[in-house]
Amino acid sequence: MTTPLLSRGPSLAELDERARDIFRRIVESYLDTGEPVGSRTLSRGGVSLSPASIRNTMQDLTQLGLLGAPHISAGRLPTHAGLRLFVDGLLEVGDVGEDERRLIETRLRVQGRSFEEALNEASSLLSGLAGGAGVVVTPVRDAEVKHVEFVALGGDQALAVMVFEDGVVENRLMALGAGVTPSSLQEASNFLNTKLRGKTLDDARSEVSLDLDRSRRELDTKAARLVEDGLAAWGGGEGSDRALIVRGRANLLGDREALEDLERVRMLFDDLEQKEQLIGLLDGVREAQGVRIFIGAETRLFSLSGSSVIAAPYMTGRQKVLGAIGVIGPTRLNYARIIPLVDYTAKVLGQRSEEHTSELQSRAYLV
Repeated sequence: MTTPLLSRGPSLAELDERARDIFRRIVESYLDTGEPVGSRTLSRGGVSLSPASIRNTMQDLTQLGLLGAPHISAGRLPTHAGLRLFVDGLLEVGDVGEDERRLIETRLRVQGRSFEEALNEASSLLSGLAGGAGVVVTPVRDAEVKHVEFVALGGDQALAVMVFEDGVVENRLMALGAGVTPSSLQEASNFLNTKLRGKTLDDARSEVSLDLDRSRRELDTKAARLVEDGLAAWGGGEGSDRALIVRGRANLLGDREALEDLERVRMLFDDLEQKEQLIGLLDGVREAQGVRIFIGAETRLFSLSGSSVIAAPYMTGRQKVLGAIGVIGPTRLNYARIIPLVDYTAKVLGQRSEEHTSELQSRAYLV
């Protein structure tokens, strides 16, 4: 479920040219340095007004809820509402550099790498490029199952093959217990084909779990165990059953040494442990056609830590959304640089999913 956003603040139309210029300079300075900005700093930085006139404008912006003061005598910082106004109306988004494009393409399109490995790589890659924590929500398998097969590989391993109606073939290696016979493998395959064919994994999982209890007398113990292991190996589904990949948490610490900042980071780490809420937040991105930005108090999940999320859906060539990828960091993220990075990585990841599907289909287990 998508966490609702807070009500929006004032619009740019409410600011005259002077207020807009001062506001933009304050936000840009904050994003660059993380420090409060005072009137003298602005007057020395090219604003052709007296410090007193600048202070009056800053006071007006504060009353509008766009600026705040961390201390009575300090300069001003943008509030979450101020950052939202800046991102929506004043931010000049850059482009992905050629070197970064090549890096993303190279690391996500390594020959022989599974799509799951590409998802892990994408999360790590974004973490390194953006300086925050990279997060990826894995796809939901919502196609109906066409066929299931367990193939003995020798020794203590078997290959679990699942073919979906949309043509996707998923393979998982499984460890076998001692004494598992070919007949046990065939019996487990027959059972799952009966129960899964024509159903999505999400629909079938609860039904199979209930049927297992009733059917244990019909299956020998080893075959029943294979059925359970097979479902666990495929995963998918919603909520806590889905994978959330988080890479680069250490980047969130940066060079902060103030106790207040470290406490905020600690709260962010706590937030990242709330897997179900974060998946819900990123699932909201699945409804969007491009990058979405969540700033601090706009979501309950990150309201205390004051963190931002920049995320985008990755999708197939037919514009079917598979999952979401993004960056989590402090509200002082480099939005102009990270937004195109997230967007481009999502596009390459979508292309990689298409390539992965083609690779699987070319190696499909014919039945």
